[in-house]
Amino acid sequence: MGTGPGKNRRGQGLTEYIIVVALVAVAGIGIVNIFGNQLRNQFHTIVKAMAGSQTGTVESLADRAGSEAKQKNLSTYAGSK
Repeated sequence: MGTGPGKNRRGQGLTEYIIVVALVAVAGIGIVNIFGNQLRNQFHTIVKAMAGSQTGTVESLADRAGSEAKQKNLSTYAGSK
């Protein structure tokens, strides 16, 4: 009565859904860990600019991060530059 083939498929779909949700959550946590500080600095710069305050310190941090990102590429991987 309650153990037909339809019930097994429903349970399988729910299990697959839970696995997909867990993978998306883990990916989201990883992305936040990688880009968290950069996003925080960008939002801080935007809020300070909207408030009319000076944003020199945060902009210098963003410039430094940008120059570090430019320095790390495939041409510098082999040590030639």
